Amino acid sequence: MPSVTRTVFLDLDGTLVDSAPGILGTLEESFDELGLTWPGDAIGTKLLGPPLYESLPPIVGEEAAARVLPVYRQRYREHGLLKSTPYPGIDELLRALVAAGTRLALATSKAEPAARAILENQGWTELFETITGDTVDAQRPSKAAVVGEALRRLGGASPDAVMVGDRLHDVVGSRAHGLSCLGAGWGYGEPGELIGAGAAAVYDTPGDLRAALLG
Repeated sequence: MPSVTRTVFLDLDGTLVDSAPGILGTLEESFDELGLTWPGDAIGTKLLGPPLYESLPPIVGEEAAARVLPVYRQRYREHGLLKSTPYPGIDELLRALVAAGTRLALATSKAEPAARAILENQGWTELFETITGDTVDAQRPSKAAVVGEALRRLGGASPDAVMVGDRLHDVVGSRAHGLSCLGAGWGYGEPGELIGAGAAAVYDTPGDLRAALLG
């Protein structure tokens, strides 16, 4: 009986690409455009991971967030998303996994159209069997909802399927569907965050992760 093809679910921001310059730069631009005071050090990479409509209001308040986010989304679509830079070794990792017969599935809390645009800009679209993100009207507000939709689109996953992500939300969201999570230690997680959330292991570089997945 043939073996079931392994499935690897991958986060995007902080895992495949460093999107912080585009996200945070566009946020600051949006604050400036509206004449609002930029919160400075209160906003950093810890903001990244969950959707901004979840992570921004506790920092700047509901009213400011409601004003900023529509402007941010427009500006991010126009130019911010193209400032995402692949981490060294990610392209090699993705192509090696596909060459080994692995099914790749993107599972990101970023709005799906933006995620698709980033993958297309990097030439990665064809490497993924499904590209799943939040909806533009925020109908998948948790990583668990995103992973669940990715699983639905795939028609399930192999018994040894894993999630790869850089924040605790990836660990918690994948665990909701019985998937273990491997930590991308090069991303935006705080020290100890991934292990504390229950990640099966944390890897320092994409090369280390590649060796673990293909070894």
